[in-house]
Amino acid sequence: MPQRRSHVAPSAAQTELAAALATLRESLDAPVEFPASVLAEAEAATAPVPELDLRDIPFATLDPLGARDLDQAFHLERHGSGYTVRYAIADVPSFITPGGAVDTEARRRGQTLYAADGRIPLHPPVLSEDRISLLPEADRPALVWTFELDSAGVVTDFRLERALIRSRVQLDYVSTQQSLDRGEEGPASLLPEIGALRLEQERLRGGASLNLPDDEVVRNPDGRYAIERRHPLPVEEWNAQLSLMTGMAAASLMLEAGVGILRTMPEPDEKSFESFRRQTEALGRPWTTGTYGEYLRALDRNDPMTLPVLEAAAMLFRGAGYLPFDGTSPTDAEQAAIAAPYAHATAPLRRLVDRWVLTICLAVSNGKDVPDWARESLDELPALMQASGQRASQLNNATINCVEAALLTPLVGSVIEATVIELREDRATIQIADPVVTASAPVPAGAAPGDAISLRLVRADIARGEVEFALPKDGPGDLPR
Repeated sequence: MPQRRSHVAPSAAQTELAAALATLRESLDAPVEFPASVLAEAEAATAPVPELDLRDIPFATLDPLGARDLDQAFHLERHGSGYTVRYAIADVPSFITPGGAVDTEARRRGQTLYAADGRIPLHPPVLSEDRISLLPEADRPALVWTFELDSAGVVTDFRLERALIRSRVQLDYVSTQQSLDRGEEGPASLLPEIGALRLEQERLRGGASLNLPDDEVVRNPDGRYAIERRHPLPVEEWNAQLSLMTGMAAASLMLEAGVGILRTMPEPDEKSFESFRRQTEALGRPWTTGTYGEYLRALDRNDPMTLPVLEAAAMLFRGAGYLPFDGTSPTDAEQAAIAAPYAHATAPLRRLVDRWVLTICLAVSNGKDVPDWARESLDELPALMQASGQRASQLNNATINCVEAALLTPLVGSVIEATVIELREDRATIQIADPVVTASAPVPAGAAPGDAISLRLVRADIARGEVEFALPKDGPGDLPR
């Protein structure tokens, strides 16, 4: 499904928006600048050169266009009737001193935050965008996972090693998808094949992928903001399967060793399943057979009713958290959407917990003791990640709200067409197609998800990130509160 970009807001609204976004960042407990002690330690940080040299293997990275914090590089090749997949992860643990200034600051931040007017990185850029990043044509230490897959995409063996690598090329999603669609040979030529096999393995496990479109705030070259609704490209889904495969391998290593931290999510209860079934029936796309994962995979992405169904399915993907353990492996270890134990292990430049997972997995793989610093701080991680997750969610939601208000400012007083996405008593979540805006609004009596309705835009407050709608028949004294 193609991406859709909204109109940009007029210049006066953009000025007000820029001030609102700056205020938003200041209101968060998320400092942009790093303390001098952190920067000094980062400048001096080095890592020992790995004994294993894999620079002859032509690794490649695949990320959004222009990214500099490159966590992963891959190399794919046929091996007999199956495949060998090498997945190299930036060696963050080797550069950061436990208990040092960089480590302490990273624990405070938890993850990289993405704002409309810039990123708030987890680590100083000298590390995350330079010395540790798997940039092309640069020698880098990395933690390399090597997977052997059979002809069905099943992992038959894997290992983790620290090695010196050299990525050959930095690919981006859009141009790589275009190249694959043209049938061109390249580093990602086997990705559709392997990705499809891994997706089939997900289906056989009973896993499910939601793949909701993302509302992304983009900044145009002239400095003005817009909202872009992006549906994941197939190449992004195939690439994600490499990361999921790695996360499952990391979980299996830690469970076998009896120490680590998992990313978990409970199976939806019957009440949630029944509620979702009723919603699919109301939307005219009833879920009647198979697992919910199979149902979601079968949805037609070009069907206008698919988005309301996916929004309704979001209730099934709740309750994710982190589960540390040491000494006894947990019995409730599964991530329900993946349908397997899973750990975050592939984004250490951007997410704090991955450094612990990689440290533990490398020690286990080499038959060594897990470092004391990692074991002793495991129990701190869930709270640190929860706090950073809340900041990320708050920043993302508030940013989109402010930009949406700016986009709608010139339409105040106008009647706008919208689609009902989800009903909640006498109000609904609505989707406006142009400009791309999702909002809460009153709905006419009898409206149902998927219905097209008309609304009058009453107010757009950029600073507060608020918009207000009324039904066209309502007078000034009847506006909803």
